[in-house]
Amino acid sequence: MQKEKGEEALFYVGVDVGTASVRAALVNQAGTVVDQAEEPLEIWEPQSDHYEQSSADIWKACCAVTKKVAESAGSGQIRGLGFDATCSLVVLDKSFQSLAVNVEGDHNRNVIMWMDHRAGSQVDRINKTKHAVLRYVGGVMSVEMQPPKLLWLKENLRQECWDKTGQFFDLPDFLTWKATGSLTRSLCTLVCKWTYTPDGGWDDSFWMEIGLEDLLEQNYAKIGNQVVSPGVCVGNKLTPEAARELGLPQGIAVAAALIDAHAGGLGVIGADVTGHHLPCEKEPIMSRLALICGTSSCHMAIDHVVRGHNGYEELQRRAAESGQHVYAYLNRHLDQMRASRPERILGADLHVWPDFHGNRSPLADVTLKGMIVGLTLSKGLDDLALLYLATLRGIALGTRHIIEAMKTSGHAVSSLFMCGGLSKNPLFVQVHADVTGLPVILSKEVESVLVGAAILGACASSDFSSIQEAMQKMGRVGNVVLPDPELRRFYEKKFGVFLQLYHHQREYQRMMEDDQ
Repeated sequence: MQKEKGEEALFYVGVDVGTASVRAALVNQAGTVVDQAEEPLEIWEPQSDHYEQSSADIWKACCAVTKKVAESAGSGQIRGLGFDATCSLVVLDKSFQSLAVNVEGDHNRNVIMWMDHRAGSQVDRINKTKHAVLRYVGGVMSVEMQPPKLLWLKENLRQECWDKTGQFFDLPDFLTWKATGSLTRSLCTLVCKWTYTPDGGWDDSFWMEIGLEDLLEQNYAKIGNQVVSPGVCVGNKLTPEAARELGLPQGIAVAAALIDAHAGGLGVIGADVTGHHLPCEKEPIMSRLALICGTSSCHMAIDHVVRGHNGYEELQRRAAESGQHVYAYLNRHLDQMRASRPERILGADLHVWPDFHGNRSPLADVTLKGMIVGLTLSKGLDDLALLYLATLRGIALGTRHIIEAMKTSGHAVSSLFMCGGLSKNPLFVQVHADVTGLPVILSKEVESVLVGAAILGACASSDFSSIQEAMQKMGRVGNVVLPDPELRRFYEKKFGVFLQLYHHQREYQRMMEDDQ
């Protein structure tokens, strides 16, 4: 796939719709991000645990960022377009217009966001059915998946929304529909968030048992009956209208989409590791685990802890004076603290359970709350730095918790591949290596989610023989961070405490049940 002398440069556009913004990148065949752009997104929180967005606003932002990066192609040729997005629920009426998902009747707010927890009672009832499809989602369904949200709409907005709905889209599939006019869904979204199975498709008995038998009408027309694998070219390619709005050539290939974190995995996990002497070099790709460190997985917990501390204003002032980001300053401050206390490990007795917004994986328990054990009366910068360190450890211990659950289910993980914003934080990366005892491979291209979306477009364009070839040639290895063997025993004990925090919280919940 190397460009010959005089040959026209080929590019692909990847569009990533995250929680708070939309980004687009122009990516070449070597997997290098040539240009990128970003637009913010508005989030509405009309009441506690309700989070909504606008699909019209999201598409408008997609068009704005795509137009910006497309200009950088110059005389080169843009061959394909790929989307990824959060697994939010988009609701349209029978005329494909936005339909309100709120009691206020605001039709502009027609997206129930991934992090919305309004359907707590609905997911409890779904899980109590113990239906066979639940084994495909870890045994229990998360409140952030789509069936409980659909059930909430039926039970709370039946006349206003449910009875008027023409299409329920996962956000990635909404984007490919806007680009192509095709109602085709991605296998990724339907399997991961809707209970579709690759071998059996939709299970009629599940939807009937939970009270959503209406969805069976017209062969599941409202939630999708045309399903293809990610990277497959969707419909009749980019429509003239979408091409004008996006600033892209008409008729280019548009790929079936991915959930945003999955796109990050696509952009990093298939990289050629030959010569790096890693355990995964001669192992199947299933031995690799991708960590996509974005807003939903890490940033919110860390920001919540750091910004809420009494020492935050002092941290801001000192970081500004030194010209550093607050987390870079905290990392340096911890280095200074270690140098003055070489005889002991910092923060050994400070423990954080970081699920301030419930646990997504491996427990899928929306009722869990954050926990901090080991607080003192200290208010200064040292105390804030130690709490920050404990939070990083808590997040990394959560990663290990997932890995241990995977091992129990027969999966052998030997290497971690990391990308996303927090992969730029060297302490966050090192702590993950130390806590898990595994090497962490960083992508040479930090924006691996955007590269992953572009890989989808490259695959749809048929410029590569398979998605595996595109992953290998467009994903590239950067730094490799190894665990510190001297910390192995320390983190074994920390992981034991981490699990006890969970068991204690569940016990406290049971003790208080009679007074709820």
